[in-house]
Amino acid sequence: GDVCPDLADAQVLTGLEDDGTPQVRPAASPVTLRQLLTHTSGFVYDIWNSDFAAYLAATGKPGVMSLQLDALRVPLMFDPGTRWDYGTGIDWAGQMVEAVSGMTLGQYMQANIFEPLGMHDTGFAPTDAMASRLAGMHARTPDGLVAMELTAPENPEFEMGGGGLLSTMFDYARFCRMVLNDGVLDGNRVMSPETVRLMGTNSMGDLRVTELVTNNPAFSNNAEFFPGVAKTWGLSFQINAEPAPTGRPAGSLSWAGLANSYFWIDPSNGLGGALMTQILPFADHAALDLFYEFETAIYAELG
Repeated sequence: GDVCPDLADAQVLTGLEDDGTPQVRPAASPVTLRQLLTHTSGFVYDIWNSDFAAYLAATGKPGVMSLQLDALRVPLMFDPGTRWDYGTGIDWAGQMVEAVSGMTLGQYMQANIFEPLGMHDTGFAPTDAMASRLAGMHARTPDGLVAMELTAPENPEFEMGGGGLLSTMFDYARFCRMVLNDGVLDGNRVMSPETVRLMGTNSMGDLRVTELVTNNPAFSNNAEFFPGVAKTWGLSFQINAEPAPTGRPAGSLSWAGLANSYFWIDPSNGLGGALMTQILPFADHAALDLFYEFETAIYAELG
């Protein structure tokens, strides 16, 4: 709240009156940066939270994909630090970066991550060289994959800390290699070893990652990586606390993008991998199964 005043007096949604007026109460404790980075702040996405979707419908508030700042100025769905629910905490962390640096999030990332790592095809908006190579988006339907249009807002008011970057497999692999190499790649350091270790350390205590139950089947199926395997969250990767059935050891880092892009980083074996598609809804069974098969084959080769 000292950095972003909008976070200073967080309110928790308790219900909606018959006319749609939100009922709120003060949060039991302040929102912290650690909670924003671990998805334990109380901020959520409407795709996986029906209470928040009802709030947006009742109030007419824009969703986060509108890239309007008003989309971030919403109540929490639970008290900070009391549960895990994937949401706009990372978008708020991006706002904190902007407040501290005096730069847009894209400018900060370009200067401090993309340029030092040689990630020349990564950014929130396509360069002319990128535009001609953009992959089209497709939706999985009962009749197969169908091309679809997802147009970007014309006048975005912010860049999403939680999504929205365009990139390539080559560029993202360089980012993963930097993490595996304790924050440095080709002699260019972008993070300290201590920061990398924090990113790979459980930062939400006894809380655990739970299944994301879809509230919008067009954009996501129900989603959980390796059900039955305990998962925590670092700053800010998912961490499997137990070995995964693919062969991925405990302590590995991972997450995903909405259009079925997946990655993992395995510090124990010094390797990482990724699969990128442009398919909706999220947790597409064919794409996710292919990713698991790919990962399993890698570990089989390691013996």
